[in-house]
Amino acid sequence: MRETRKLKQNGLLTYYNRYKILYLLSLPGIIYFVVFKYIPLAGSMMAFQNYSIFEGIWKSEWVGMANFQRMFEFADFWRILKNTLAIGFYTLVFGFPIPIILALMMNELRNQLYKRFVQTAVYLPHFLSWVVVGGIVIEILSPTSGVVNHVLTWFGQEPIYFMGEDSHIRTIIVSSGIWRDAGWSTIIYLAAMSGINPDLYEAAQMDGATRWRQTISITIPSIMTTITILFLLQIGNFLDLGFERVFVFLNPLTNSNGDILDTYIYRVGLIQREYSYTTAIGLFKSVIGFVLIVTANTFSKRATGEGLY
Repeated sequence: MRETRKLKQNGLLTYYNRYKILYLLSLPGIIYFVVFKYIPLAGSMMAFQNYSIFEGIWKSEWVGMANFQRMFEFADFWRILKNTLAIGFYTLVFGFPIPIILALMMNELRNQLYKRFVQTAVYLPHFLSWVVVGGIVIEILSPTSGVVNHVLTWFGQEPIYFMGEDSHIRTIIVSSGIWRDAGWSTIIYLAAMSGINPDLYEAAQMDGATRWRQTISITIPSIMTTITILFLLQIGNFLDLGFERVFVFLNPLTNSNGDILDTYIYRVGLIQREYSYTTAIGLFKSVIGFVLIVTANTFSKRATGEGLY
């Protein structure tokens, strides 16, 4: 037993020594997740307390599930949850396939200079903050100087005050998110496509397969693992739409259809200082996200054999 244990220890030591550079490179990322993701989990206790900044997290009064009960009894909570689910659903349905389509189209480009230009143009908005994106979108949709309304007037239509009608706010939020972030996933898919064995395409060409047939039979199956992983990650963030993404478009006229959990947490938690109540909402979001990603991963493993774990 001792000799077996020593052999295992020596094997692990040799393994760590061989890849110690890789472990050192991953250390900053590990520290980041420990400090900013795992340690703050202790703050979830506030969801079961009547937290006081003067008493602290260890001395505040415990109230059990009272904050969760208040959350479900609040009439506007269901409207806000409905908005969050609707925007998250539209983002998933319309936003997830677009990077795949863009990557497949760019993969067919043969002019490398033009291909790099398109990649840069598609990827560039990802580096813009949501404040800048919000300003650009609001200016484009302006009823007086916006490009969209100028085009509408050319066709004899009356200008539309997009930011003054709550019926348009969800479309604006989803569309602006697609424009900003589609390039990020597109680059990931293109990187996955670059690893496909070119011999597969040559064999398909010899068999008379068209470019469309090659895409369906070779390209898409080869990147299916990447598609599955990104889909599961997006499912896990289904309710986590991001505060800035929505807040820059909200005003009193669009609040009814645009207000989501993140903006509600900001308004009630930071402005009204309801720390325990909004912590309960945040914990509710995390639990729902965890259930969704576990469920989606289970179905994915059974259907395709691919998953996050």
